[in-house]
Amino acid sequence: MTMTKRQSKPKFTFIDLFAGIGGFHLAFHNLGGQCVFVSEWDDRARKTYEANFKKVEPEIFKNGNFAGDITKVDAKKIPDFHILTAGFPCQPFSNAGFKKGFADSRGTLFHDIVRIIKEKKPDAFFLENVSHLFKHDDGKTFATIKRIIEEDLDYSFHYQIVRASDHGVPQHRARLFMVGFKNKNTPFEFPKPVKLTKTMSDIFGGKAEKTIGYTLRVGGRGSDIKDRRNWDAYMVDGKVRRLSPKEGRKMMGFPASFVFPVSDVQAMKQLGNAVAVPAIQATAAQIVKSLQLL
Repeated sequence: MTMTKRQSKPKFTFIDLFAGIGGFHLAFHNLGGQCVFVSEWDDRARKTYEANFKKVEPEIFKNGNFAGDITKVDAKKIPDFHILTAGFPCQPFSNAGFKKGFADSRGTLFHDIVRIIKEKKPDAFFLENVSHLFKHDDGKTFATIKRIIEEDLDYSFHYQIVRASDHGVPQHRARLFMVGFKNKNTPFEFPKPVKLTKTMSDIFGGKAEKTIGYTLRVGGRGSDIKDRRNWDAYMVDGKVRRLSPKEGRKMMGFPASFVFPVSDVQAMKQLGNAVAVPAIQATAAQIVKSLQLL
């Protein structure tokens, strides 16, 4: 699969916040959507994003809608869109209160998602975070997020911990998916897991001892294969092999045409921070179906 510029009219529009290298963009693009705004502050991730998406959505890069620091983005100037997507960082909320609603989120990057939803009122949102967010601070952080969305923003709120291996790629990668709709009566179900047909042997092109791979991480590469911290070394055809961006790209569901104009060290870091595209796309398809946008 190669990413190309859309020839037909888009079926819906979306924005890509905390965009990283564009996993959300890729998933929604594959479903016929058009990205109209992007925010990513990391210079190296921006470089990879632009290298891959400039030919797909050139307008974003021409009209100033490829923003950096989200805290400096004026929500009023973001083009209208149907769906907000964000793989936002997990930041702890203040323990002082948890009764202020919208004010509880101030000083966190989640606050910027909230203010954009409040201003633009999209039909739906799709947020992704580490599964630990669900239990963070004895569940208070998640409870605050849920209350802000349901009470302050008046959106529905659906959530589930989803594994990448349930959607076609051999990597555990459990992540918390959160979905909501402006029309709270909109029906929605997370997609059912599919049988995994691709294994680590397919990823390496040789006989790998492990069927499902470790979760790609940021940092900590190069540990001994027997070290409990190891996540990038595998026994393949009786020899130790380490993941390169080529294998990492496959494990995250990015196409072979996806390029990394950065060092291999940076590419692996970017993949460790990315979303597993097939898992995102399966849920995205359910959102689009619920909104009757296809």
